Amino acid sequence: MIDYSFSLYDFEYFLLVLVRISTFVFVAPFFSMSNTPARVRIAISFFTAILLYGTLSPADMPASDSVLQYAIVVLREAMTGLLIGFGTNMCTSIVSVTGAIADMETGLSMATLYDPATRQNTSITGVLYQYAVTMMLIASGMYRYLFGALADTFVLIPVNGAVFHADSLLENVIVFMSDYILIGFRIVLPIFCVMILLNSILGVLAKVAPQMNMFAVGMQIKIIVGLGTMFLTIGLLENAADFIFREMKVMITGFVQSMT
Repeated sequence: MIDYSFSLYDFEYFLLVLVRISTFVFVAPFFSMSNTPARVRIAISFFTAILLYGTLSPADMPASDSVLQYAIVVLREAMTGLLIGFGTNMCTSIVSVTGAIADMETGLSMATLYDPATRQNTSITGVLYQYAVTMMLIASGMYRYLFGALADTFVLIPVNGAVFHADSLLENVIVFMSDYILIGFRIVLPIFCVMILLNSILGVLAKVAPQMNMFAVGMQIKIIVGLGTMFLTIGLLENAADFIFREMKVMITGFVQSMT
């Protein structure tokens, strides 16, 4: 007969594992989108916690003497999961900035859409890039890497073993912001260069034929040329997805090292 009984200490340990996983899933890319059902997120968190609990050793965690002490441990685990998930989610926002720059250059910045990933209004090109890059990341096994990295954090950062180094966390964010601008500009660079060339041509035409209304003509030409450039350079999104995937790995590694 199989004995399914376990002590209160084991149950407390399982809840701490569940807290870290559930907070990670709450802010992780793809899972944090509003069109992902809450029941799916709860089920993923619960069954992942069961699988990880079977491989962990509850004896490594010191016992909590009071409810207040246990609440502090819960908050620490929640913060650990949120920071790891936040580090990965920051990387996927690169394409939103890229889309905003592209729309500003092509004249589509006045049209906005609701982005389920960030739960705010964003540019049309940003939504297009967001979904395209997300599909590429999923096809490349991003979700397997995320859950594998989350499982490894329980080895590097045991339950109730997180030590938050604010200076190291801030340094990782600052380094990411420099890469954030660099990667975003690399993605939008073809559109940016074409728009600069087109603006130069329109400026010459405005001097040669001042009777033409270059403002009305230029808006239509910019949209047509911009959409054409996006169509011709859509294949470069694969390299952009690789950039974001590598940056995601760097952010997870940096944040985990800042909490060990």
